[in-house]
Amino acid sequence: MIQKERVFVDGATVTNPAATVKSNGLYVIEVPALVPATPKPESIQLDIVYEDDDLIVIDKPPGLVVHPAPGAPDGTLVNALLSHCGDSLSGIGGVRRPGIVHRLDKDTTGLIVAAKNDETHHALAHQFAARTVKRSYLALVWGVPDRIEGRIEGAIGRSRHNPLKMAVTARGGKAAATRFRLIERFRDISSLVECRLESGRTHQIRVHMTHIGHPVVGDPMYGSGGKRKGATAEELIAVATLGRQALHANTLTFTHPGSGDSISFTADPPEQMRNVISVFANA
Repeated sequence: MIQKERVFVDGATVTNPAATVKSNGLYVIEVPALVPATPKPESIQLDIVYEDDDLIVIDKPPGLVVHPAPGAPDGTLVNALLSHCGDSLSGIGGVRRPGIVHRLDKDTTGLIVAAKNDETHHALAHQFAARTVKRSYLALVWGVPDRIEGRIEGAIGRSRHNPLKMAVTARGGKAAATRFRLIERFRDISSLVECRLESGRTHQIRVHMTHIGHPVVGDPMYGSGGKRKGATAEELIAVATLGRQALHANTLTFTHPGSGDSISFTADPPEQMRNVISVFANA
């Protein structure tokens, strides 16, 4: 509301959300009209990897927000699922997040599962909480890790310097751990790694890889964008063309709540990410 210039103090517009409240100041807040909390179905094309009466697995494209939020009230995966699944979608996630059990960042691509009924939602949520769901991601990162494989452990919380960013914190964060494995190195400039989550914190892979000095290529928030010393002009152009972090959720394994069987899914990175990897590999 401050950013939309709806807050005033002593007749002046408040422009800084971090401003300290003035003692004895007269504040006026213009409350905007209410927005319906229930998302509307929208016909958005989905890449469906698997679907049955209980759940649906999607290969999420870049740019698709998972559920409505203040910055993205519509055009989300939830809106698409409401159109595709109709009234069968689970409501446990809340009116704004029906069916949603876990999330991917807006520009992270890959596999995501949603529940179609409450029983399935409960079961999948329990598996995620118990960390029995297996997930792996492919990440193109700057530099080359000093080990073939390793484990990054560090609590993740809001950055004290930028509230929009997450960071490894000494106190106040939530425990988080990520395992990584080097798949391929491209000179000393970059490398392709596989990351497996032991927890599911916001921006976890992006934060943890940055923490050990190997941010995800193209990450505008944590990875210094597309500029990296030693990279060729062709590599930098490829990263700029990608326009997002080179991070893809490529495998997902869990126990089907209905059958009790372990089911696994695999999805290759989208063409744009494969093209960037190819440029680094052939430089």
